[in-house]
Amino acid sequence: MNVRARINRSVVIGLLGSSLALATPSTTYWTPAVTDIQPFGVLHLGVDNYTTVFRKADRGGGDFATDYGLTMGVLPFEKLQLEVGVDLFEPSDYPLAFNAKLGTPEGTLFTESPALNVGIFNVGTKRDVTDYDTGYVVIGKTIPLLGRVFAGGYLGSDTLVDAEGDKDNKGFMVGMDHGFCPVKDRAGDEYNRLVLAGDWASGDNFLGGGGAGLYYYFTRNISLLTGPVFFNDSEMNGKWKWTVQLDINAPVFGQ
Repeated sequence: MNVRARINRSVVIGLLGSSLALATPSTTYWTPAVTDIQPFGVLHLGVDNYTTVFRKADRGGGDFATDYGLTMGVLPFEKLQLEVGVDLFEPSDYPLAFNAKLGTPEGTLFTESPALNVGIFNVGTKRDVTDYDTGYVVIGKTIPLLGRVFAGGYLGSDTLVDAEGDKDNKGFMVGMDHGFCPVKDRAGDEYNRLVLAGDWASGDNFLGGGGAGLYYYFTRNISLLTGPVFFNDSEMNGKWKWTVQLDINAPVFGQ
């Protein structure tokens, strides 16, 4: 989306408008500020859309490229987990991006220890355009009655810039989720039909922003998320967009 020197703002916005969205590992809502990792052998399919609502095209209306993502858990261990993923953004000039996340669940390091994750996302294929190569760390903890809370930071390559073309490649993230309306599956195991989730990332780059929305779980492995996402710098992504995200988990091996 930019070269490593300062570039014209209109060029940045034009490139962003055709290909923007997160190359997503497991996410909370807009950011990877969550400590979930795909279980071993479980394939995750995600389809994420972000669009303006009731706004004409000549008055700022538009959408991001649709993100078709595949993520798989690849380590057969309970206390150390790893997922790897690829995203296809269409329509866009350089549609492929990659991600990975390594972490430990809560209670692994010591009694009541938080979950810890390190990862990378937005590993694009076009140098100085989509190679954001954004590394991050996240810590998460379940708090009774409140839900799960997460905090972390990110650091990207020099390709991650603000609307002026100046480097803006680091910041912090926070997130939380809270499940309610418990139901049981056919095996008698309980899960939450509804989950309220929200997050936010600092920075005036295209990652900066966040929001809150509601997950509806049709089954334990199929859910639909919807809600608004607000952005820190309206010149990058517009003021806000509405997201609809379909998530499907399918065991492939190791189950």
